[in-house]
Amino acid sequence: MRFAAIALPILALAACHGSNDPGKAVPGDRDDHQPWSGIATAERIRVSGTEPFWNAEVRDGLITYRTPERPGGDQTTVTRFAGRGGVSFSGTLAGRDFTLAIGPGPCSDGMSDRHYPYNALLKIGGEVRKGCAWSDRRPARLANGKDATESAAESGIVETYGAMGTGEPDPASPAP
Repeated sequence: MRFAAIALPILALAACHGSNDPGKAVPGDRDDHQPWSGIATAERIRVSGTEPFWNAEVRDGLITYRTPERPGGDQTTVTRFAGRGGVSFSGTLAGRDFTLAIGPGPCSDGMSDRHYPYNALLKIGGEVRKGCAWSDRRPARLANGKDATESAAESGIVETYGAMGTGEPDPASPAP
């Protein structure tokens, strides 16, 4: 049952790259039985989503999940699973089971000129949220191709738009 909860979001991401050939419906090389290694175990991963606004950071076996209502975030331990076409992190957050699945593929948040190297799918309880992800090794890029590794707070986006789109200043941001 736990495996199904972890594998389901990864397969859902794979379905986004659909094919009429059933052998191609599963991500990766079907003759390769090694787990996906696109994001190293020790690598920091950042994820961001809109509608509703949310973000997360996975590092050292912990996830910090933030929303406009909880800008300081909630933190919990995660279990990592690397499948053939991506990686997922699962655990319990605020009393609800969650799984964050990340897979390779270009992603746009639809609100900025940033381009991300990974797609993300977050399932918390019965809710499913889509987002984009990047890592230290594979950063987000601006439309002009330049590295966009700075966080929203560092870039001034938070001061301009408020804490994750709420219009309120982010208490974690440095003063302008």
